[in-house]
Amino acid sequence: MAQICRLELQTEIKSSPEKIFDIYKNKTNLMPKINPDKLKSIEVLEGDGKSVGSVRLWTYVMGGAVIAKDKIVAIDEEKGSMTFDLIGGEVTNYYKSFKATITVEAQAKGHAHLVKWSLEYEKADENVPTPHSHLAFLVNFSRDVDAFLLNP
Repeated sequence: MAQICRLELQTEIKSSPEKIFDIYKNKTNLMPKINPDKLKSIEVLEGDGKSVGSVRLWTYVMGGAVIAKDKIVAIDEEKGSMTFDLIGGEVTNYYKSFKATITVEAQAKGHAHLVKWSLEYEKADENVPTPHSHLAFLVNFSRDVDAFLLNP
């Protein structure tokens, strides 16, 4: 029987949550420049690349080169949240469904802000590994974005 699973991981950031969210929503063109060893390219295939319904093609490195096609399915600017469905590429060979959500949260003054990533996925079969490495990649890249914003 198919089962939707969920993984979550968060990291502290020093940059303003608004600036982090702005990179992920409006300035993905900067991402390959932020860490070209991890992210090679992002190409907008449909839409404007920053609104619900937009489809993008990502080429990134996780061991080897990986291609993923995503579709933006939700944006909540007030909550600093975006959700993407993976609709093509290598990941879809292993997962029947794969959804990633980033949420950038401001904390009380004197506390570090947070970037939270969550994955909702359904494995193609029981032999497919839990996508811990994908989650770690997303969180580590968020740290790269934070470092970029702190040292432009």
